Amino acid sequence: MNAKMKKRLVAVSGIVVIVLIVLLAVVGGGTAAKTVTVAEAVESTPAGQKVQVSGNVVENSFVTEHDVLTFKIYDPAGSPATQLPVRYEGAASSTFGNDVTAICTGKIGDDGVLACSELVTKCPSKYENADAALTVARMLEYGDEITGTVVKVAGTVGAGSLQAAGLGDRFTLVDADGAAAGTVSVLFEGALSDEVTEGASVVLTGSMNEDGKFAASDVALEG
Repeated sequence: MNAKMKKRLVAVSGIVVIVLIVLLAVVGGGTAAKTVTVAEAVESTPAGQKVQVSGNVVENSFVTEHDVLTFKIYDPAGSPATQLPVRYEGAASSTFGNDVTAICTGKIGDDGVLACSELVTKCPSKYENADAALTVARMLEYGDEITGTVVKVAGTVGAGSLQAAGLGDRFTLVDADGAAAGTVSVLFEGALSDEVTEGASVVLTGSMNEDGKFAASDVALEG
């Protein structure tokens, strides 16, 4: 190979390397998510741009149909009226619920809905003393007499029963001693602490409904 051919080969190789670098930069930039606020996502983010948006779940805005979760988020530091609709195909964690912080990554569609490909939820730990709380068995002994009455009940989260909000019964509560008679299904649409896992000792505040289920207004770890 003569010197002239070598120079041409070097020049062509240099051009190829430059083109590859430019392509990688473009592809890499296209996959990076831009962090925006809820207001920015609603008002000024162009359709198709990948973004990451953090906000709190609007109370009772979430619905799950055919394994697709839809909900809305708002910025607690901004206007509650500014809300971003989100669509997520996947299983939400057990911490998902009303007013939980949801970190959503995805692309805004032409309809203004964030098609979320990654959903992370965060909520603070909660502790509460179990003083004056009933056992599950003792509460059930009251029967209809206690229906609609706000009480505290303590127990553990039943194995294999914990699931995300919006999918029916949130979990079962069983007495710590494992007595078969001390079991009740729990309804709760709020956010659960990360520490509320299967087998965790918890204290619930709420009331029995006419269907024989415990409608909880608060779920806390037994402290």
